[in-house]
Amino acid sequence: MRRIGLAIVLGVSLILAPLAADAQQTKIYRVGMLLQASPPPPGTPGFFGPALRDLGYIEGKNIILDRRWVEGKNERFSSFATELVALKPDVIVAETTPGAIAAKSATATIPIVMVFPSDPVGSGLVTSFARPGGNVTGVSSLETELHVKGVELLHAVVPTATRIAVLMSDNPVHPSQIETIQGAAKSFGLTVLPTMVRSSADFEEAFGSMAKQKAGALIVLGGAPFGYGGFKTLLELAAKAKLPAMFRDRDWVDAGGLMSYGGSPAKAWRLAATYVDKILKGAKPADLPVQQPREFELVINLKTAKALGLTIPQSVLLRADRVIQ
Repeated sequence: MRRIGLAIVLGVSLILAPLAADAQQTKIYRVGMLLQASPPPPGTPGFFGPALRDLGYIEGKNIILDRRWVEGKNERFSSFATELVALKPDVIVAETTPGAIAAKSATATIPIVMVFPSDPVGSGLVTSFARPGGNVTGVSSLETELHVKGVELLHAVVPTATRIAVLMSDNPVHPSQIETIQGAAKSFGLTVLPTMVRSSADFEEAFGSMAKQKAGALIVLGGAPFGYGGFKTLLELAAKAKLPAMFRDRDWVDAGGLMSYGGSPAKAWRLAATYVDKILKGAKPADLPVQQPREFELVINLKTAKALGLTIPQSVLLRADRVIQ
């Protein structure tokens, strides 16, 4: 009888073991995403999805990505953050400072991975870079250093421009960035013209204001609420006004902007994916130091330069990481 009972137990165990293993293997994680722009055109690969796949997460198979696109309207972040929290995700990924602030305001318990906040300590998102504390960590940007170098590069390319417009929004970190730009511009004897836009609907008026103030160049701040439609409109207006513009990342230059100086979006999103992976495996945000980009790239579009009647100095070209012919 004992042998029969043992055989039954062993048989049941052998049947249940694979089922338990399958259940464990098919665990599906949920990640909420607060995104700055509009949904990209169908088929656009993006950076985050491929980075997750490299870590073993396949959307629809073992991970669900609940995306919320604010389409360039920062005021939507709050309601979307509340929606995502109600879905009880394992992690929330929040893009830009307004997105991260909205996520943190919506939950103090769900882990948050921020991407592209320019001043996470000053914004109250984390206690420090080394010891974030709370439920927020992620990938920051170095806007202060970027803006100082951006002013220098733009002045080298357009030395005749004495008045530089700066396109800003209601992003809470933009006022401090304006101050940084003004400090850098002062050393070159340049006047800074802060120009506020709250959505792409304000672009026409903004460029009209720049023309009246005789702006000779333009800096577009990162994290501004433009969306994909505004992205195209801004480039068209800059080209029409023949206004040389400096952007934060290469996407703008690939689409026809003059130049960009900043960290690589692809690398930032890949790094964000590693944070998500660590958190899903049990790490706490408070124990994961906030990282900053260590590499910056200068990208120049020579086709756009020619259309603007500009000759890029050889000294600047030699510093470029990528030149679009």
